[in-house]
Amino acid sequence: MKRFLILFLLPFFCVAVYAQQYTLNSPDKKLVVEIENNQQGISVKMTKGTDQVLSLSDLGMITGQTKAESLKVKKTKRNTVNEEITPVVREKSKTYRNEYNELILTFKSDLSLTFRLFNEGMAYRFSTAAKDSLTITRETLNIQLHESDSIRFQSEKSFNSAYEQPYEFKKLGDLNPDRLCNLPLLVEKQNGKFVMITESDLYNYPGLWVKGTGVSQISATNPRYPKTLITTKNRYASGQVGETCDYIARVAGTRNYPWRIFAVADQEDGLINNNMVYLLASPTELKDVSWIRPGVVMFDWWGKNNIYGVNFKAGVNTETAKYFIDFCAEKGFRYFLFDDGWSPKDDLLHPVAGLNMEEVTAYAKSKGIDVMVWVIWNTLRDQWQEAFDQFERWGIKGIKTDFMNRDDQLMVEFYEALAAKAAEKKMIVNFHGAYKPCGLSRKYPNVLTREALIEFEQSGVSNNDNPEHHNLLPYIRMFTGAMDYIPATMRNGNKNNFRHFWDYPMGWGTRAHAMALFVILNSPMTMLPGSPSDYYREKECTDFLAKIPVEWDETKLLMGRISKYTVLARRSGDEWHIGAITNDDRRTLELSTGFLKPGKYQVEIIEDGINAGTAATDYKLSRRELNAGETLKLTLAAGGGWLARITPQNK
Repeated sequence: MKRFLILFLLPFFCVAVYAQQYTLNSPDKKLVVEIENNQQGISVKMTKGTDQVLSLSDLGMITGQTKAESLKVKKTKRNTVNEEITPVVREKSKTYRNEYNELILTFKSDLSLTFRLFNEGMAYRFSTAAKDSLTITRETLNIQLHESDSIRFQSEKSFNSAYEQPYEFKKLGDLNPDRLCNLPLLVEKQNGKFVMITESDLYNYPGLWVKGTGVSQISATNPRYPKTLITTKNRYASGQVGETCDYIARVAGTRNYPWRIFAVADQEDGLINNNMVYLLASPTELKDVSWIRPGVVMFDWWGKNNIYGVNFKAGVNTETAKYFIDFCAEKGFRYFLFDDGWSPKDDLLHPVAGLNMEEVTAYAKSKGIDVMVWVIWNTLRDQWQEAFDQFERWGIKGIKTDFMNRDDQLMVEFYEALAAKAAEKKMIVNFHGAYKPCGLSRKYPNVLTREALIEFEQSGVSNNDNPEHHNLLPYIRMFTGAMDYIPATMRNGNKNNFRHFWDYPMGWGTRAHAMALFVILNSPMTMLPGSPSDYYREKECTDFLAKIPVEWDETKLLMGRISKYTVLARRSGDEWHIGAITNDDRRTLELSTGFLKPGKYQVEIIEDGINAGTAATDYKLSRRELNAGETLKLTLAAGGGWLARITPQNK
């Protein structure tokens, strides 16, 4: 195995004195990146106008030692790209503008370093061209910010993480050096600008984390390569890392490494409109994508226990599944998911007693509904070929996999293997207990959504899924990709009467707030949390939800302040859907409809009822005509919401 120092921790006495400097401008000339390669290593400074956004130092990947001479740049290449990308799944928009200037530095060693500067931020990645395989001991990166900057982040004691911690908000110097921070991480600059730190194109390599240093600098770190995995009788916990090796990755000598992203936004809409994670990801290699169908999902985890008004015993059984399927068919929802409990934890080949999978899938097919199954990742790993073959025989169209809770190299490889195998079997994928999106859904567009957030599920056990959290998600987690939040519960509470009920949870926020999340928190596969019985009872709200798409031609943040309120509009064809939410403060907003094309429209609105501040289920449905450019008054209760469907009058 070839071993060498990629960059740059050589003893000072063996480093030749040299300095190589390069400048890269964004297409609109507003961002400037200055790169220097000298005896201290590679450093980068990014500025916008007269403001320094951040600086990076010690960019490197450690594998061994080499001669200092090989660390000099021997060749540079510059490229300019300006194109439109059409995504297979219209998660945010019909097309994405991919416009950047690129600088590639090729060193005398088998190493190159590529920088891309978009109008929206910078990214860099390493590439190697070694004949032999490489062992990466660690990756180095220091991020220098201003001491008055603050950050929003999730922290953990270890790399074993479900990625479901509440977002913390601290001054940079107050970060605990003993805690780990996973990505995405949002910097709020003292001048009001934002910097998002995350990654893309993560394959066969561990995820990137950061740690505080006690000052205005944070440093990169990665989980080490697993030496042993823990095996227990508890399938939920089995397969976590025991001992680790003294390196982070073993890789092919010739390859590209993940992009490190530093996105810049002057205000909140720049976070919503940024598509760098998708644009930097590898394009799909799938030849046929016609079978990939986004849609709404009903799942039975809570709902099976909360069915009423029927003549059968509800549970994980054939009759209950058919009830869900009938509801999906009636409302135009595409998927029904068997969640935890449809099979033994250690066996995906045999359903539990009372459930005839062949009968259920045949019934679903006759109704035009696709069936999905939930799996524990390690059981799927152990029964890999047999399970996929069985799912194919049954006619299963999707997999929700859970409890991975890691992003070391082995687990990252599992994600891609599952996405590829599911694509081979023409199945869509939902990752739970998962790390943040890193562009996998571009390479494998059958990966429609994933968790990596506090979502409605936690309403059953904690106060963490609250209206302030809902006003963080669009600006932080949604930056990286689709979120399986599970919106639009029909059981609603407010700050004063919200309670935890694990088997029959309610959501913190008004009815209009819960429904507006369906529009605001994008996911091409959106799950509804309740029982069909609840949605039948609330027919007016359910029929409104059934008209909301899960794919979009355009997305606009109309108004928004992180942690406080969000008004977001999405267009599908010539229809606009708007969702508005506030935190636990009552709020009145004046919303201009100047984004509409000139003309007359019909608007259908669900808003907080007059008593929504005390009875969170109170809402009002209204319809009216609207002239483009009119101003709408939004009156939001504490934890309240508002949503509208706007249709051209001649439709």
